Amino acid sequence: MTFAEKGADYPVKVSGVNMSPYPIERGKPATFDISATTGDQISKGKLVIDVNYFFLHVHHGVYDLCEETSCPVYVGDFVLSHQQTLPSFTPPGSYTLTMQMIGEDGKQLTCITFGFSIGFVPVADN
Repeated sequence: MTFAEKGADYPVKVSGVNMSPYPIERGKPATFDISATTGDQISKGKLVIDVNYFFLHVHHGVYDLCEETSCPVYVGDFVLSHQQTLPSFTPPGSYTLTMQMIGEDGKQLTCITFGFSIGFVPVADN
């Protein structure tokens, strides 16, 4: 995991990302738990998620922050939990996800980038 802008001093500090299952399976729900800390209370906002497959942009989503964590987000540690089911035709391989958290005033609170893999789904023998 890296911060999208190296050296940027974001108000929200992300400390880790946990993906389940890993590698992610096509056509099945995947959960991304993002651990973070904030020094300011956050009443509302949005998450902007973009996914690239190699250099090809394959997904863009905007989500209500309060649907991904409890609002208001109080000063201290919190966890965002985002669930996504990837289509069964999603190609296996390495992907890059960029997540921005935008506050209600439009100010960027954090921006991280991390890689993940989508595995091959085994074919059942008949």
